[in-house]
Amino acid sequence: MTFAPAETSAAPATRRLAEPIELPDLPEAPSRRPFPILASLVPVVGALVMWQVTGSVFMLWFAALGPFMAVASILDRARSARRERRRAEEELRAACARLRGEVERRHDEERGLRRAAAPDVAALVAHDGWTWRRRGPLVVGTGEAASIVRVTGGEGEEAERLRADAEVLADAPVTVEWQRGICVRGDDVAGRAVVRALVAQLVARHPPTAVRLVGAPLGEGWATGLPHAAADVAAEAAFVAVVRAGDRVPAPATAVIALAAPGEPIPHECHALVEVDEGLRGRLVADGGDVALALEAVSLAQAREIAGGMAAHEQQAADALPDGPIPLAHVLGREAAEHDSDRAPSGLRAVVGAGPHAPDEPAPLVALDLVSDGPHAVVVGTTGSGKSEFLTTWIAALAATRPPSDVVFLLGDFKGGTAFDHLRDLPHVTGVLTDLDGGGARRAVEGLRAEIHRRERAIAGAGARDVGDPRVGLARLVIVIDEFAALLQEHPDLHAVFTDVAARGRALGMHLVLGTQRASGILRDALLANSPLRVALRVAEERESAQLIGSDDAARIPGDASHRGVGYVRRAGDTVAGAARFALTRSVDVERIARAHADVAPARGPLLPPLPDAWRPDEDATGDGAIVLGLRDRPAEQVQDAALLRPAVDRGLLVVGGAGSGKTSLARRIAGAASESGRRVIAVPRDSEGVWDALAAAEADPPELFVVDDADALLGRFPADYAREAAERLEGIVRDAGSTGTMVVLTCARLAGALSKIADVLPRRVVLAVPTIHDHTAAGADRELFDARRPPGRAVLDGYETQLALPPAPADEPRELGDDERWEPRGAVTGLVLRAAARRAASLRAAWGDAVRVVLVDDVAPGTGLEALAGGARLALVGEADAWQRQYALLQRVRSAGDMVVGADCPSELRTLLGERELPPYARPRAARAWLVPAGGAPERVVLP
Repeated sequence: MTFAPAETSAAPATRRLAEPIELPDLPEAPSRRPFPILASLVPVVGALVMWQVTGSVFMLWFAALGPFMAVASILDRARSARRERRRAEEELRAACARLRGEVERRHDEERGLRRAAAPDVAALVAHDGWTWRRRGPLVVGTGEAASIVRVTGGEGEEAERLRADAEVLADAPVTVEWQRGICVRGDDVAGRAVVRALVAQLVARHPPTAVRLVGAPLGEGWATGLPHAAADVAAEAAFVAVVRAGDRVPAPATAVIALAAPGEPIPHECHALVEVDEGLRGRLVADGGDVALALEAVSLAQAREIAGGMAAHEQQAADALPDGPIPLAHVLGREAAEHDSDRAPSGLRAVVGAGPHAPDEPAPLVALDLVSDGPHAVVVGTTGSGKSEFLTTWIAALAATRPPSDVVFLLGDFKGGTAFDHLRDLPHVTGVLTDLDGGGARRAVEGLRAEIHRRERAIAGAGARDVGDPRVGLARLVIVIDEFAALLQEHPDLHAVFTDVAARGRALGMHLVLGTQRASGILRDALLANSPLRVALRVAEERESAQLIGSDDAARIPGDASHRGVGYVRRAGDTVAGAARFALTRSVDVERIARAHADVAPARGPLLPPLPDAWRPDEDATGDGAIVLGLRDRPAEQVQDAALLRPAVDRGLLVVGGAGSGKTSLARRIAGAASESGRRVIAVPRDSEGVWDALAAAEADPPELFVVDDADALLGRFPADYAREAAERLEGIVRDAGSTGTMVVLTCARLAGALSKIADVLPRRVVLAVPTIHDHTAAGADRELFDARRPPGRAVLDGYETQLALPPAPADEPRELGDDERWEPRGAVTGLVLRAAARRAASLRAAWGDAVRVVLVDDVAPGTGLEALAGGARLALVGEADAWQRQYALLQRVRSAGDMVVGADCPSELRTLLGERELPPYARPRAARAWLVPAGGAPERVVLP
């Protein structure tokens, strides 16, 4: 199958070769400067002035220094200019010697470009891919031609010689337009050989649809079998007659190649004349001057061989690919009918399409075998060439002929994540990686490494050499990656893993199929060397095609829709690549294959199933008392197991996560599971007073488990002095946990402030969803495990992705102090420091009744006894801070005889009136909270009516 040549150009290389080679310029000769008259006169004037001042005749000698200094300056400038000129000339000579090698290198490259654009007969015969694809003028020989290489700058004989040498390209192909006629003049033997070379070049470069020969060239019979001499003529073909000078040119001929004897006039139909001298030297006669040539000649035997090759090429070109698209079901049905499955080799053979065929013959099936043709394959094709469809067909064809117990697939789609969506239902598919799955590639790396080790152990344990030994019992693993370049761009560390798989995959039964738009610069040599099976659909560059399949055929596939799914296959044993039209897989084909293997248990793949979105263990705790935190994913060990918290072993657990990430559920789960197992638990409530009390209780009697949820938020609700004290208490509890036997579970939204110090004591971390990667790494998690879309309950625990267990039903929050716990005086005398004393006194009388007599401090006359005020009941003296200060003696009597109560909205009065230096228990202001200060005791929090 042949295709019309694509438009190619050496323009980028030509532009690079045409960039001037610059020589350093010599410095300009210094201009003649006028004699420095002023500089000469200044010393003379100075000497005369000094003579007049000093009267010393010796001063007059300094007058002579001016002219001498001026002359010396001129001589020194001339000397410096000559030295600079000599140094520049030496640099120029060195540059000329150095750049001569660059000129020669560019000439070699330019010569190669010209020979590739205009090949002679020898090059055309040696390169099968050029046959009928290098249309254009004919090469009449090699000689000197004007080069595009230019040298600029510099001067002198050596620079001019280098410039002249650069402008002439020796041994370059010299071409003429054959449509205007060519005459070869010389002796009969040499002239005929040169004419044969021209005719052979003409028919090798132009297909029969473009050139037709009229009659037998010079009466020789070697061209009879040429397809260009056939009777059927294309309408657009040019007729070429090969005659002797003086003979009549046949009427249909539009171009002439003539042979003339020495001195014989040339036909008027020929505008180019090639003179043949001795030794196949000659010249092209041109208006601008003759061009000396080294001519090419072809013997009669060589001409017959070339004609035979053209006839074979014509037969090959007659074979055509079937029209597309070809359904996969069609080729699978033909394969089942034509191929004896009982005699099939133990490999991974799959029919993927059909090849070229003659009109009266069926198209041959194209089959690929990853075991015998591989073990690995490279598939290259530009956008729109059908590469993804071909990969889908290959996978489906393998799945149709092999059960999931024999072969499994790991698929990777890194061009949008939808190419392999319809293959997910195949039982053979163990996982699909996409560019939308942030952690999937990293998980695949670890899983593939673990799979390599697992297969090595299995083969060694069975005493076998490779996976083909039936004692091993391992299914083959085919790893198919679409857009391998995009995968490496996001995860460059994967190249080392794939190179390792490529090196050891044959024995381990692991096969790579790597799809990419271009292989050069993407696939390293070690990977390509282990991938002898090559499939090339349409590619953008001839070099890319030649690197993969040994010819530029893939670069010449048209880009229209009718050629989508057309490509070339080259196996390790193929001498040339074979054309194929690949089959197209539909969704019904995949459904049928999936149903056919629905009852077969698939073999184990390299990746475990993804973690569930929700998970609940059978038991909240193990038999030894360890609390189940969640299900962790360990791809490097190919294990998913329970993550445990061991109260007797683990010192604590730090949980970091944003709002709605699941940290509260985890804290509640741990507290509930520990309580059910009989452990004493202090779970810090969410109200600030409860937080303070819980910290105090944990300090006084350390529990087995101390749980603080949203520690940063709880500490942030306190005033500055209370927040500082609470943080110090919490840090002390955490730091003393080792000696007290307390396990601390602390959750927060982010590590900052006091929590950053506390976190250092809790090395075991659970990192849930956080807003930024900085928060993620600051919490101690690996940067590569950051996922901005992490769902609630999904965490990083001990470096592993973990799905936290669902919590039990919400427990009742600790009840705050209520109306049934209102305080009232118990002693004979109590003093109360309250704001709005009169109003508060009225409410207290209503609440306490006759059992307590409430008196305002402002109503007590100085010197009045407390017994007289009480009148036989319990006495409560209520006043504001100013009133108590005015009745300071009364304050002292009450302080010594009874209790004092200070409202929570008067914290400064504890220090000023009662002399308390320590912080009292935290109490909410303006919520009827107060502090009870018994005689000689520490403050306690109470609730007033």
